[in-house]
Amino acid sequence: MPAPTDPAARRAYELDRAHVFHSWSAQGALDPMVVTRAEGSYVWDGDGRRYLDFSSQLVNTNIGHQHPKVVAAIKAQADVLCTIGPPYANTARSEAARLIAERAPEGLNKVFFTNAGAEAVENAVRMARLHTGRQKVLSTYRSYHGATTTAINLTGDPRRWPNEFGNAGFVHFFGPFLYRSPFHATTEAEECARALEHLEQVITFEGPGTIAAIILETVPGTAGIMPPPPGYLAGVRELCDRHGIVYIADEVMAGFGRTGTWFAVDHYDVTPDLITFAKGVNSGYVPLGGVIISDAIAATFDERVFPGGLTYSGHPLACAAAVATIEAMTEERIVEHAAELGERVIGPRLREMAERHPVIGDVRGLGVFWALDLVVDRETKEPLAPYGGSSPAIAELMGAAKKAGLLLFNNYHRIHVVPPCTISEAELEEGLAILDEVLSLADAHTTVGAVVTAR
Repeated sequence: MPAPTDPAARRAYELDRAHVFHSWSAQGALDPMVVTRAEGSYVWDGDGRRYLDFSSQLVNTNIGHQHPKVVAAIKAQADVLCTIGPPYANTARSEAARLIAERAPEGLNKVFFTNAGAEAVENAVRMARLHTGRQKVLSTYRSYHGATTTAINLTGDPRRWPNEFGNAGFVHFFGPFLYRSPFHATTEAEECARALEHLEQVITFEGPGTIAAIILETVPGTAGIMPPPPGYLAGVRELCDRHGIVYIADEVMAGFGRTGTWFAVDHYDVTPDLITFAKGVNSGYVPLGGVIISDAIAATFDERVFPGGLTYSGHPLACAAAVATIEAMTEERIVEHAAELGERVIGPRLREMAERHPVIGDVRGLGVFWALDLVVDRETKEPLAPYGGSSPAIAELMGAAKKAGLLLFNNYHRIHVVPPCTISEAELEEGLAILDEVLSLADAHTTVGAVVTAR
């Protein structure tokens, strides 16, 4: 896209290209959009054009952009105490920990604060290893746990491949995913049973006494938004209990209202030993993450030193933002709003689109956390883009959506419908209408579209 016409935005663009090194990117191919402001479900570019944010940025602005209560809380905290070291208690951190623990499953009462989700995973794994005295950690293919050393080695997507330099003790297995079942299952019940049998075999062959933890995204996010079948997480909990393995629930993306509950595990009636969180806890207004710790694991470190910490653990500005976010979500019933939108609007509309668009192979999700699995052929389920890559069809769809004023979240052959939990029904319908329109472009790249074009 051309550089912005506004002088300030143009300077931001030029300085970015001269000095900023971006994540997950070949630097020479970048052409970033300059965002000058944001509010609610919208952002504005350097030319003053408005876009509906159906991506929640990186699926983290659960409370939307510039929520006035959160902005006010950050300003008020800055007037009192901008920063203080983690050894000192302060009101913002203490209150944030209380509010988070109150919303976690019973028996998880302590919170270790980090700056982001990857650090939360790093420290949760460290706690599990020290608590059990074991080394190995099991995680699924089709997962993402972060980009620090432990987190990226646990990750089950191609971003792990060039980073596998410290992968001792990490074992991957297949989680349940009926649409692309590795177990040749035809029903959710079969997928659940076979996935648990597979996991039990992996535990057996790896040696139960060597395994410190199993870490699972409760609902895998970047990897495809795949809600587990009924009974699967309960089965994992049972396997962990049987073998003395710590169960870590990665709720960095799925937590704090994204699935229509405070934590995604609330849908499945299971209690993990550790929960990692970040993103939606304060919508990223100031970076914050953490680990919610069970009483049993916390007790391990009553007399034993926990060998971990961060200069900005529980930063006052970040914690003040978390307090305001959780209070606003409670008072404004934002979690319930997300659940209602998913059940009444998003799910039905996406399934209706699937009936008309041959490019949609599968629709799945909860709350405001949905994915469209796009395919060339519904019978073969051939993806519209290769695993680990993109395609002209995807590029055309994404470009058309942006031109129409809609920012989408795309990963490989999938479009993720992940707007803020605060989005209004009118805004949601606006975005879904644009998505419906641009999916017609992708239909032309399917086998059905090819036949229609040939005629």
